[in-house]
Amino acid sequence: MSGLASVIRHHDVGDASSARTNVRRSLTMVGESRPWLEALNQAARVSPLETITCLEGETGTGKELVARFIHRNSPRREGPFVAINCAALPEQLLESELFGYERGAFTGAHHTKAGQFEQAARGVLFLDEILELAPSAQAKLLRVLQEGELQHLGGTRPIATNVRVIVAANRDLRDAVERGALRADFYYRISAFTIHLPALRDRGADVLLLARHFLEECARVNRRVVTDFTPDAVTALIDHAWPGNARELRNAIERALIVCDGTVIRAMDLALGPPPRRPAAEKTLHAIEQDAIERALREAGGNRSRAARRLGISRTQLYGRLRRYGLEGTDS
Repeated sequence: MSGLASVIRHHDVGDASSARTNVRRSLTMVGESRPWLEALNQAARVSPLETITCLEGETGTGKELVARFIHRNSPRREGPFVAINCAALPEQLLESELFGYERGAFTGAHHTKAGQFEQAARGVLFLDEILELAPSAQAKLLRVLQEGELQHLGGTRPIATNVRVIVAANRDLRDAVERGALRADFYYRISAFTIHLPALRDRGADVLLLARHFLEECARVNRRVVTDFTPDAVTALIDHAWPGNARELRNAIERALIVCDGTVIRAMDLALGPPPRRPAAEKTLHAIEQDAIERALREAGGNRSRAARRLGISRTQLYGRLRRYGLEGTDS
């Protein structure tokens, strides 16, 4: 049974189609594009296991949502989900925050305190922005992951850990190893199973699905009767590159909801600006060839013999390409 099918069974809903919809929409994980469903299927496959899982994806692609999805569909679902942003954790506080400390371990340590590993016992510890950890911090964390036990700062007694770890990064881990920003031994420990989360620009029609989901959510919270997008707003949503991914999309929808005057959101309400021009390098070979043929015909005044000579092909080859691109009606 596939991982996604296992999750469907766990949710115990009706037919397969409605089950997949429930799984896709859990925790606002809206989307039906192939890249998104492939990532979700991988998350479903690894959910029942204890394997350290690494989530790679740009900022705003939903890494914490997927981590919570794994937690909710794992044997540890009844345990806590503890999320730590490593970028917000100063190196000097790492050991005491993650592993805890004993009374008197440092100035101000008036009592013993459990660290995040202990607070996440029987559950999941989610370490976001893992690439922000200094090499020394990586070494300390690696030891805990390998040995399955830790010591409080200032303590001498080993404490067994009972936690599943999920890490996340917004950049490629292998590239970080090559640059020396990530220890190779730490990389091998945390990357046993890596899930790549697609950027929103690679998810096709998911942009509109998410936009309508966020519109419904924001309208409900803000008690606004705004129900849809105008055609020009739909075009703007599709054409935008969304460098901030789903997080940027939600912010754009929330802002548009505030400034719109009627019951539908217009392109001007979204304030996304003109779509970026696609560089020529992104054109397909067929598109480049068609442009060249059309230009040659214009420069040859519609004379196909001269156009063929300009292109360095025979008239027969030119006629074949005209048929391929629907240009047979071009004047000769």
